[in-house]
Amino acid sequence: MFEESFQAYSAGHTDGAVGHRDPDRADHPETGPDYRVGVVDGSVAAFQAELVAEVRRLLGKDTH
Repeated sequence: MFEESFQAYSAGHTDGAVGHRDPDRADHPETGPDYRVGVVDGSVAAFQAELVAEVRRLLGKDTH
């Protein structure tokens, strides 16, 4: 079960990073909660990356 939970979290993280949510995965009775947490974590990671890039741009620093 750990492997399935980790895979669901990873899939959710990937989906969240690109702003997508798979309702079938999210509603899965066993791994849905892991997927949903991954979606939130991926969304937060994407937001943080965009925020840092914008701050660097505003400060005139190269983002690469």
